[in-house]
Amino acid sequence: MRRPIKIIRNIALLAIAAIVMLAGVLGLNVATHGSRQLQVAAVPRAAVDAQGAARRLAEAIRFRTISSFENPDQDTEALRGLQAHIAGSFPAFHAATRRELIGGYSLLYTWEGSDPKAKPVALLAHQDVVPVAPGTEKDWQQPPYDGVIADGFIWGRGSWDDKGNLYSILEAAEAMAKEGFHPKRTIYFAFGHDEEVAGTRGARMIAAALASRGVRLDFVIDEGLVIAEGLVKGLDKPAALIGVAEKGYVTLVLTAHTAPGHSSMPPHDTAIGMMSAALTRLEEHRLPMQVSGAVADMFDTLAPEMAGLNRVVLSNRWLFEPLLLREFEKNGPTEATIRTTTALTIFNAGDKDNVLPGNASASVNFRLLPGDSQAGIIDHVRRTIHDDRISIEPFPGNAEPTPASSTTSPSYQTLNRTIREIFPDVVVAPGLMLAGTDSRHYAGIADSIFRFTPVRANAEDLKRFHGTNERLSIEGYADMIRFYRRLIENSAG
Repeated sequence: MRRPIKIIRNIALLAIAAIVMLAGVLGLNVATHGSRQLQVAAVPRAAVDAQGAARRLAEAIRFRTISSFENPDQDTEALRGLQAHIAGSFPAFHAATRRELIGGYSLLYTWEGSDPKAKPVALLAHQDVVPVAPGTEKDWQQPPYDGVIADGFIWGRGSWDDKGNLYSILEAAEAMAKEGFHPKRTIYFAFGHDEEVAGTRGARMIAAALASRGVRLDFVIDEGLVIAEGLVKGLDKPAALIGVAEKGYVTLVLTAHTAPGHSSMPPHDTAIGMMSAALTRLEEHRLPMQVSGAVADMFDTLAPEMAGLNRVVLSNRWLFEPLLLREFEKNGPTEATIRTTTALTIFNAGDKDNVLPGNASASVNFRLLPGDSQAGIIDHVRRTIHDDRISIEPFPGNAEPTPASSTTSPSYQTLNRTIREIFPDVVVAPGLMLAGTDSRHYAGIADSIFRFTPVRANAEDLKRFHGTNERLSIEGYADMIRFYRRLIENSAG
């Protein structure tokens, strides 16, 4: 009888020892994951005419620069009006720079630097906006294109995306030009006009023009991730996330082909039924979740800034990653950071209730994690739907995921320091940009590309992005102007 008791006791002791050792390893990882935050002092807040800047942005919103892939000329009059407003609002900037029109309506300004050996930099924004969803106009607190200033906000489509960035860059440069600032290195200001429809006529042509002139950029900064307030679970401070990589964009058009006929004699397989089954299979067999690249860097940077269990989990992803993935899977925005997403966006079939359509088509949009590719997605779709009667055609504006920019480069450190100087209460970390930006077109001519919008945003604010009641606080807009001014001083002063 004693021998079984002894064996049980030894097993228990081994289990206790294993638990103690595991706790020691977990604790050691927590202790050795020190803070990666730069220790910098906040700079004095630069004087900004916040009300005047808000008024100019509100005026810009009234130009309905709604871009269209199918009808690229639909917003030409609005673009001309916006560009006249820019010229009239920022005379000192225009006197200090050289202005070019690229691709008809995209703007490229060159502010020559005093040191020809210093690599230039580029500040990006776009002039165009997305439309307001038909029928939702009545849901806006202020008319979407009236450019209303009320309750401490500038309201309207484009206030945040992306005329807020466009005009805050110009406000900062205008003030510096008035003060006689001369950059040490050349600064390009590149403002595309069709970012919302892939940027093929704007940003791509600007990048091609610079490449033809032999220009190599030290870094590019474009719209992107924000200062997230209350969005990172377990983090008490706002998180300023710098997009160092961007997901790919792949839309595939699926078309089911069959013989049309009378609805009184339907066959076993109809075009709509075939397509519905295929789309159901795609939603049921999503691509796998993974933590890698920029997302892994984000977790490693945020871990030391957390407390309690969250810090333990992120400091020991080797053990807790399955738990982390399950937690992220519960929420769409967080799940999108760890998965190549599958979104069914368009379905077209039939035009009469008693006629079986010969074709049914659907568009499926994928946002690709770095490491995935368009070819791989097409293969995944073909294998998943497993139906040769359905054709697969890629959309012409598709783009592969971008390479990740280094977080150890001097340009990243400059951006990091600038954020901490203007927003001293935040934690800075790299991240993955989920949406597409014009910056991807500059990958061939830039050493680093960063995607960051210097604005604070909570969960409610994110719903306004491309949605209803888009707005930008006047106070936040003034800080955006201060940020771009300081970035120019730090990178080209």
